[in-house]
Amino acid sequence: MIDRYIAYIRDVRRYSPRTQELYAEALKRFADWAEAPGDAGIIDHLIPSRIREYEAHLIEEGMKPRTVHLHLSALSGFCNFLIKEGVMKSNPVRTVRRPKMEKRLPEYYTERLMEEYLKESAHAASREELEVLLSTDREGKLAKELYNRRLRRLIISLLYASGIRRAELIGLQVQSVDFPRSTLRVRGKGDKMREIPLIASLLEEISLYLRAASFITGAERLALHPLLVTEKGSPLYPQYIDRAVKTELDGSGITGRKSPHVLRHSLATALLEEGADLEAIKQMLGHSSLAATEVYTHNSVERLKTQYINAHPRAKNTCRDD
Repeated sequence: MIDRYIAYIRDVRRYSPRTQELYAEALKRFADWAEAPGDAGIIDHLIPSRIREYEAHLIEEGMKPRTVHLHLSALSGFCNFLIKEGVMKSNPVRTVRRPKMEKRLPEYYTERLMEEYLKESAHAASREELEVLLSTDREGKLAKELYNRRLRRLIISLLYASGIRRAELIGLQVQSVDFPRSTLRVRGKGDKMREIPLIASLLEEISLYLRAASFITGAERLALHPLLVTEKGSPLYPQYIDRAVKTELDGSGITGRKSPHVLRHSLATALLEEGADLEAIKQMLGHSSLAATEVYTHNSVERLKTQYINAHPRAKNTCRDD
């Protein structure tokens, strides 16, 4: 039954491969803890008292509240699937109180730091450097170095300019970019499609990159081909993108965690601070509810507090008096 559930969230709900993996691990862990072989065995343990015991067990093992939430979410999703299949009548996980989580504000990079990075790395995306690449031996070290630098820069540019998720970036095809309409078509969670506007400079960067990709792989980039590929023409994968982001941002003056998701947060925060409508940001990010987008308002409030304390005479005096 667990295998059927994982197939369901893969084929019907279209959950990401990482979520499928996490849910499968969580359900296996519960089954091992309950010592419940087979479908009937695990179902017998899906009652509120046993789930509370399991939650206490995870906490006693030192599991963080956020991870405990994930395990309970996996169990809850599995129970909902069993209800759908007519195996259970109600979801026992909903009666279990979950551990309190500390609210974390989304990390983000400031506009100034991102603009500095984009300015300093502009040569890697330039037409001049493309001409240098096209004049080299495509099997040589220099060609690969120039291509990979251009690819890493485009990964950052796309993530920061569009706010798309890592999995969405991997799923982009050449035809996803509509050059005449200056838009990017993205297939998001739940197989939902959305369009994101692209600025002219990014469209040119993508166009030049496609010429570089055709040269380095020795093959024309066709509509259904992955938009971004390795020097050997293979599609990108999660670890490749994570490494590319870290490599590009290490030494750029940007501190803190360096990940694709922080770039997504950075765009959302920048748009909000420039006065963009929350609903518009929600549509661009592909959020299913406005509540997921509203978390970025907290970044703006915290930044306002800092500016207030640093700039307002009475606020500064109050801080000194304290």
